Amino acid sequence: MKTLLSTTPVIISLLVITLMASFKPPIVKEDKRKPRFAFYEVNPKTQALKLYWKDKEGQNYQNFQNLKNAVEAKDEKLVFAMNGGMYLKDLSPQGLFVENGKVVKDVNRKRNAYGNFYMEPNGIFYWNAKGEAHVQKTTDFELTDEVFYATQSGPMLLMDGEMHSKFMFGSNNVHYRNGVGILPNGNVLFVISLEPVNFYDFAEFFRNMRCENALYLDGFVSRMYLPEQGFKHIDKSTFGVIIGVIE
Repeated sequence: MKTLLSTTPVIISLLVITLMASFKPPIVKEDKRKPRFAFYEVNPKTQALKLYWKDKEGQNYQNFQNLKNAVEAKDEKLVFAMNGGMYLKDLSPQGLFVENGKVVKDVNRKRNAYGNFYMEPNGIFYWNAKGEAHVQKTTDFELTDEVFYATQSGPMLLMDGEMHSKFMFGSNNVHYRNGVGILPNGNVLFVISLEPVNFYDFAEFFRNMRCENALYLDGFVSRMYLPEQGFKHIDKSTFGVIIGVIE
């Protein structure tokens, strides 16, 4: 009996060692869900940020490929492109369009009409020749000679840090969407969703990026060209105004 008791701890220890050797910890999978948004930050004071609608022959660019061809014909490089403000069936801007200081189409101040453009307040994205960019409610906007480029769309996503009052958390009104906001350093933030999202979640992304003011550009047709982030494919999607950065 004395011998049995003295060997018992040894047997238990060997059993524990054997069990530990055969034990395999559970595999914990990393959460590799795709990001919901892609974005590009532009410094309009140092980068060539422009708006495009028609070429010198008066033909609509219509898509990124045509714009890229036109830019390369001038020995320039298209770094970034995104569809701009909303447009009509004839591809003309639905609201204000200013190009290189020239007012091509005046501010649309129509109210109580149907569609996202008229979800008040809508707004205007513009910048001056110094590269000072702004997103502003149409009702607060004043068209002056200082406006170098401008495009109008709607609705506003953020106004002084506050979200549009009609956006609802958990809304099932989802689409691919793109928009523009102004960062605290004055740079311009262009954002596109990588999956269908509602207005609330889209506006919340801009707010999380610390934008005070942001404007919805469009949905469903939303596209972005940005080779440095892997957005190299240029399809034949048709747009009105196109936002571009060249070098």
